[in-house]
Amino acid sequence: MDETQLRILLVDDHPVVRAGLRAVLESAGRLTVVAEASTAAEAQAAVERLQNLGEGPDVVVMDIELGPGPSGIEATEQLGRSHPQVPVLIVSTYGAVSDVQAAVSAGALGYLLKDASAQELRDGVAQAAAGSLILPAQLARRVLGGGAGAEPALSPREIDILEELALGRTNQQIAAGLFISQATVKTHLNHIFGKLGVGNRTEAVTVARARHLIRG
Repeated sequence: MDETQLRILLVDDHPVVRAGLRAVLESAGRLTVVAEASTAAEAQAAVERLQNLGEGPDVVVMDIELGPGPSGIEATEQLGRSHPQVPVLIVSTYGAVSDVQAAVSAGALGYLLKDASAQELRDGVAQAAAGSLILPAQLARRVLGGGAGAEPALSPREIDILEELALGRTNQQIAAGLFISQATVKTHLNHIFGKLGVGNRTEAVTVARARHLIRG
């Protein structure tokens, strides 16, 4: 990979976190943070301003939790519609399968955890700028399953239903919220219980949180 300078937009609602990420990303010299934002609206405006000036960004580094207002997932969707050529790399505290699946579905090109090493973060940004999909092995195993002998991976719809279970929703409420029938909900629950090796809803939520399938 060449040593072209890469311009980064940092999107995180915590100034201290942004300062830490900026220090890490710029420490090797190749990456430059050209703008920061704390909300989805600020991120959108920053991308438009930078592009009008011909100054990038080459990658948007996005957190999931942006405080009140649209989340980082929603911000990623918005940028995907308005500026599809600008790659978004999610860098989050959360490593639940539900978050990773939501990020990828929203159009993010990669997903890293904030406890990644400095080199992993810098490499991830460079890879995103080059158009490569970034998903660390531990996250990939959660999302895709770990191969022979590992627990079967849950589908995105099954993860959706687990999140609803964690909120205490009934089958009727889940069906209405996801626009599916109650019979379909029951079928998914049977599959979820079988894959997780549990016998009821409470156990399913407990195991799902323990395995980082949904947030704890």
